[in-house]
Amino acid sequence: MKEEIENQQISNNPNHPKKGSSTVVDPIRDEKNIKAIRKILSDNPRNHLLFVMGINNGLRTGDLLKLKVEDVRTLKEGDNINIKEGKTGKQNILVINKTVHKVLSQYLTECKPHDNDYLFKSRKGNKPITIQTVNAYLKEWTLAINLKGNYGAHSLRKTWGYFQRKVFGVGFEVICKRYNHASPTVTMRYLGITSKEVENILTNNEIGWNTTKIRRSLVLDKPRTIACALNATIGGRNEE
Repeated sequence: MKEEIENQQISNNPNHPKKGSSTVVDPIRDEKNIKAIRKILSDNPRNHLLFVMGINNGLRTGDLLKLKVEDVRTLKEGDNINIKEGKTGKQNILVINKTVHKVLSQYLTECKPHDNDYLFKSRKGNKPITIQTVNAYLKEWTLAINLKGNYGAHSLRKTWGYFQRKVFGVGFEVICKRYNHASPTVTMRYLGITSKEVENILTNNEIGWNTTKIRRSLVLDKPRTIACALNATIGGRNEE
């Protein structure tokens, strides 16, 4: 019932795009907003796990929804499992980093799901929640913290890419590999390069004047591996 009500209330949500407008969703760009959402989800182990696993793996939400409890129950921090992407048919991996492992353990302990249950089980029987429900959740969560923009299920995947690029300094080539995109150009379009970002580069990355900034930029641009990117925690609390 709760899922049905949430879907019915989308039209009343200011974060839902108006009819005929763009449906491209935004990433969550600030860690304080990620932590704020985690706080409001702290009493809902299933949804908390969905959010944390989504922003820490960069997989499509549809592929996460296909997971069953038996797929992840015995996984330890740093473990991974192979998955087949529903959209592309390509192979990919789900990685359990420190933050995901902690939230997964809480979910398994508190909810005590059966091995054959879907990890993100619907309240309407043993089937997963739908993409439409996740869309409604993201709009509800971002509205609850007064976050402006357009958010949906795909925001989880985009948030992972945004943080890898902007916070951890991972190159487009590595993110492209993780996303299973055809080329880094596709990844660049997917994540979006804003005019403000280009302006900041032109203003702050001075050549032949402030070499400290140049050296810092070179360090950030150092190639990162997919393993490093997937083990970089996004939205972890201070004690984690």
